[in-house]
Amino acid sequence: MSQTFSIWFLIVAAFIGANLPFVNQRLMLVLPLPGGRKSLGWRLAELIAWFFIVGGVGMAFEQRAGQIAPQGWEFYAITGSLFLTFAFPGFVYRYMLLRGR
Repeated sequence: MSQTFSIWFLIVAAFIGANLPFVNQRLMLVLPLPGGRKSLGWRLAELIAWFFIVGGVGMAFEQRAGQIAPQGWEFYAITGSLFLTFAFPGFVYRYMLLRGR
């Protein structure tokens, strides 16, 4: 697997992972919640979980390509901000387009 493919795969996985909490009513795509609806708190907790899952995939790709580079807080602040930016379409869909439903 080339590095270019790994990078694009990770970007697509981050976009999908950031939007998954907003497009379904199940916790982590599997567990149905009592009451049948997810609150914003559950969605944010799931968003954080997907951030760490996608980050783990990225670390696995980096380990496979060579040594994992040490990262400071700046790296995690930027990747967290990018993940939240990727989540914007799902948030708009859930809370602005489906508001009357």
